[in-house]
Amino acid sequence: MVKPLVLSLFIFASLQARAQQKMEVYGVVLDYYNHEVVSGVQLELPRNQVANPDPISGKFVFTVSPNVEYILTIQAQDYISKRIPFIVTDQAIDLGTIFLERDITYEKSNNLITLTDSDLLEDEMSSITSGMLQASKDVFLNRAAFDFGQAFFRVRGYGSENGQVLLNGIPMNKMINGRPQWNNWGGLNDVTRNQEYTHGLQLSDHTFGGILGSTNINTRPSGFRKGTRISSSASNRTYAGRLMATYSSGRGQNGLSYSVSASRRWAKEGYIDGTLYDAYSLFGAVEYTVDQNNSLLFTGMMTPNRRGRSSAITEEVFNLKGAKYNPYWGIQDDEIRNARERKVAEPILMLNHFYSAGKWDVNTGISYQFGTDARSRLGYYNAPNPDPTYYRYLPSFYINSPIGANFVSANMAKDGFLKNPQLNWNRLYKANTTPTMEGKSSYLLYDDTLKEVQLSINSVANFRISPSMKMDFGGTFRDVESDNYAQIKDLLGGDFHEDVNRFSNTLNDVEGNVLKAEGDKFNYWYKINSQVLSLFSQFSITRNKWEGFLAGNYSTTSYQREGLYRNERYNENSMGKGEKAEFSNFGAKGGYTYKFNGRHWISLSGAYIMKAPVYQNVFINPRENNDIVPNLQSEKINTVDINYYLRMLKLTGRVTGFYSRFQNTTDINFFYVDAGVGSDFVQEVVSDLDKLHMGAELGLEYQVSSSVNLTAVAAVGKYLYASDPMVTINFDTSGAEDEIIDPLGISNLGVSKIKGLKLSQGPQLAYALGVEYRDPKYWWIGATTNYLGNKYAGISTITRTASFYIDPDTGSQFPNATEDNVQKLLRQQELDDIYLLNIVGGKSWLKGGKYIGVFVSVNNIFDLSYRTGGYEQSRNGNFGQLLQDSLSGSPSFAPKYWYGYGRTYFINLAVSF
Repeated sequence: MVKPLVLSLFIFASLQARAQQKMEVYGVVLDYYNHEVVSGVQLELPRNQVANPDPISGKFVFTVSPNVEYILTIQAQDYISKRIPFIVTDQAIDLGTIFLERDITYEKSNNLITLTDSDLLEDEMSSITSGMLQASKDVFLNRAAFDFGQAFFRVRGYGSENGQVLLNGIPMNKMINGRPQWNNWGGLNDVTRNQEYTHGLQLSDHTFGGILGSTNINTRPSGFRKGTRISSSASNRTYAGRLMATYSSGRGQNGLSYSVSASRRWAKEGYIDGTLYDAYSLFGAVEYTVDQNNSLLFTGMMTPNRRGRSSAITEEVFNLKGAKYNPYWGIQDDEIRNARERKVAEPILMLNHFYSAGKWDVNTGISYQFGTDARSRLGYYNAPNPDPTYYRYLPSFYINSPIGANFVSANMAKDGFLKNPQLNWNRLYKANTTPTMEGKSSYLLYDDTLKEVQLSINSVANFRISPSMKMDFGGTFRDVESDNYAQIKDLLGGDFHEDVNRFSNTLNDVEGNVLKAEGDKFNYWYKINSQVLSLFSQFSITRNKWEGFLAGNYSTTSYQREGLYRNERYNENSMGKGEKAEFSNFGAKGGYTYKFNGRHWISLSGAYIMKAPVYQNVFINPRENNDIVPNLQSEKINTVDINYYLRMLKLTGRVTGFYSRFQNTTDINFFYVDAGVGSDFVQEVVSDLDKLHMGAELGLEYQVSSSVNLTAVAAVGKYLYASDPMVTINFDTSGAEDEIIDPLGISNLGVSKIKGLKLSQGPQLAYALGVEYRDPKYWWIGATTNYLGNKYAGISTITRTASFYIDPDTGSQFPNATEDNVQKLLRQQELDDIYLLNIVGGKSWLKGGKYIGVFVSVNNIFDLSYRTGGYEQSRNGNFGQLLQDSLSGSPSFAPKYWYGYGRTYFINLAVSF
């Protein structure tokens, strides 16, 4: 009886030991072309085993359980990912040498940069998110960046201010609007490609992040591939040509490594008429490895960019001149001259210290950024408006006349516009040089200039408590001084400008000289001092079947205006320092992931985040006074998402459902309005505004064979206003007493009934099907067909207040302003659906040790015209006036639209050695 019992215990113990026995899986990862070690390789096995090969030899090793089927995923920047299945028995497995082939779709990111250059459009369209997504391997996000982005698609309807962009761990989002300024590193594709993107609420090693995620751009030369790369591009999008050269030394034996890069981009005009492009980019980085644990990194970059801007246009103008039409330019001395240029030159200098030892990784950095962002425009004083699309110059003005349509004058206006559709520079010079002007300029060209100096200090530590537990914590301090002023650029033949407000005949600079010359500041001059202190901490735990995290952050933000002009319209409230606006906020997020096995898992994440308003939504009229929005609150965001992930050998994908609610948001707008309570140039403050974003995402990728790959992507969203906000208008009281809306300079218009209307956040519906073929002889071609719909024009909030019903002549409600008639008149404009076919392809060669690659992309093959966005004009702020303007079907103040590019191409030739 004893012997069988002992034997049973021995057999059971043997089986237990065998079950707990661990086996090794090892191998080497090298570059296919030169058999050298590949930088930045990440290897991943199911159940959260992640490893990096030895940076010197490329060797790796995993410890795994026997009798289990695994799929090893190998990824590296600019290389084709590999997925290798294997089964562990009772012996160690040598996977041998695994060669990674360079991804000849590398140039897709260069193509994307020409799209993110569209961020330099007007502010209403500048919050696209494509740039943040280029580093993602996720098929849905990849499609959103490279195909949907041209139609101004936003992931989950979020603007780029809801994501955070870091440069070596230091935040780069601007304080004025919360958005990253991609132009600050534009043209430096080769040295800003090493990016780490975390999507949505996922944890980042570097920051708490936003609900859109975070992107950290790593410029350490030790991580760049050694050698030289020279490329040349041609395109008909934002620029016509580009030259770029980059050299990286690799990791030197003395611990020194460096990289330098330079590029030039140019165009006499881009796809849109009159949009010149002139940009230079310079980059240098030096890294010194002090010892095994410490290294220092210095990074410097300068990317001055000058480009001509374009305008949104009404449907009437589009029908006359087409989608490429741009009213901002005209011919002067046989050259294109654009009155609305933007010049950005904001160099960045940065020093980082990296410490890595045992369980600790610490990155501490300091950044200094300075420079200007100048936007030119024409000013006109006691003179006709020079804009060729001014409403009085178009046929609709005569058709919509309150005394009856005048078709003869309308046809004359049409002929005149078609004959002279552009800005007439010669006429402006002639007006300024007439003897009666005595040297005073009625017209002038000036810059609205934002000159900033920003100091940022950041430190983040990652501590591995155990193999399965990790803690990250850090803090950032940012101090920004923004100098804002108008500066005379060109008096257009005149000798001086009289700095007097043209509406109220009051002085803009009471204590200064009223006569201003070229180069002088005028009109307004003030500073905004901003400070932010942000702290975060996060804890994560990883087990075989599940993982979870908790994270929190705390921040303090302060803004203060300092007026440098005493404005006669606000004599007591324009000069000197105003009240300081201060905010203290916190946020928390958490997530849980359950893995059914290495091929199927689900994750659930949620967050509650408070954010200080950006300072462009804090000060009501900062050009003229110190006033702050009363009872201003921090924005609150509640969000949750659930994801299902699939990782089969041939089929991979993700399905996501999300819900986000933004509360207490504030928005400030500037426009002239004929409202029911009166007419004036106003500052509109919209407060207590809630927004709702909800929907689903799908991304699937199927590897038919080693050469053929299929993708399917879908996004279905519902983005709408979730509250009826309060609307107040502010205005100066220096005009004639009988023309003032209210002697107090402010009028509370009550609620704006917009709840349930759609947000103008790009397409809310998007589908794409793609196919890609990679030939063993190193050429490839891919095509995607895309559908984007459910796009809406931005609404006017003032036309949806009670004042819209009031007749300004009588003070009583319009008799025919019934709810039904008002709803018909204010029906939100839905934009046409978009169908796009895009084709990309490329070929690579290895000749005499030189790697040569050609990339070609053609977007919108069928050259379709489509609207990417638009907005209602607020000029007609009362029912009677808007009704009269709409009767003909061609309103003078119709919505304005931006139009996408027709058929465009991008060609790139690159040589690496």
